[in-house]
Amino acid sequence: MRVLPFFFPPCPFPPRLSAALLRATALEFAILAGHLVLYPSGIAQERRHDVGALPSPAPVEPGATRLPATGPDHPPVVLLHGFADNRSVFVLLRRSLTRHGWHHLEPLNYSLLTCDIRTAAELLGRHVEEICDRTGHPRVDIVGHSLGGLIARYYVQRLGGDARVRTLVTLGTPHAGTGVAPPMSAHPLVRQMRPGSDVIEELREPAPACRTRFVSFWSDLDQVMVPVDAACVSHPDLIARNVRVTGIGHLALPVHPAVAAGIRQALEEQDTGAGASGTASVA
Repeated sequence: MRVLPFFFPPCPFPPRLSAALLRATALEFAILAGHLVLYPSGIAQERRHDVGALPSPAPVEPGATRLPATGPDHPPVVLLHGFADNRSVFVLLRRSLTRHGWHHLEPLNYSLLTCDIRTAAELLGRHVEEICDRTGHPRVDIVGHSLGGLIARYYVQRLGGDARVRTLVTLGTPHAGTGVAPPMSAHPLVRQMRPGSDVIEELREPAPACRTRFVSFWSDLDQVMVPVDAACVSHPDLIARNVRVTGIGHLALPVHPAVAAGIRQALEEQDTGAGASGTASVA
């Protein structure tokens, strides 16, 4: 018998996936338990002087030769959480990016009272402008989990954010809308994430000359995406690559080491000009 989280509707999976689904569900519960512990630490917005702060350089003694800095100066990375969540979901991803040379990490919280994706996207745009002014970088990269990716896409595609966003990485984002948990449609944000909503239809409209590159990570066992490929970007005007992740669920996407490695690769491809559209997979 398959075991499914009580808050997801039953979904018919082939028998060969039952063991993988069981493991993925157990992992989802473990991640949820850990995230509930961390959640209070991410409620408050991070203090500005802590966001993306770099340590002061060590003083150089007279006559000493300063070694050149190593590694690329990556653009700031804006981290945008999903529905009813906060910046604490990115604790492990931030650690991974920092360890591999990213210094300007900008986790943003949008209010739990937010009821409109368009309004949240406008606020994101103001944050991005402030980040660019403060860091001196003309463009940023964005990593958005679930709803956060949809807010970022609306900013890029409908509000001119492609002038500021170099790469948008989405993790389990309902680009085509999701039909999961119909009773939750009482919330305006959930209604906007339904297939055929005004927001989803706006994102289907032409987006000529959009400069942002999209990389969408979607999981074959993501029970929040119904159907699972709703998390893929499919738009003729967008430069997009969809990366299939196997064996994990929705909550695991922002914390799984293989996904973190895929995110780093996606951002580094822009540094080297190697970005391309198409499909890929992460085991």
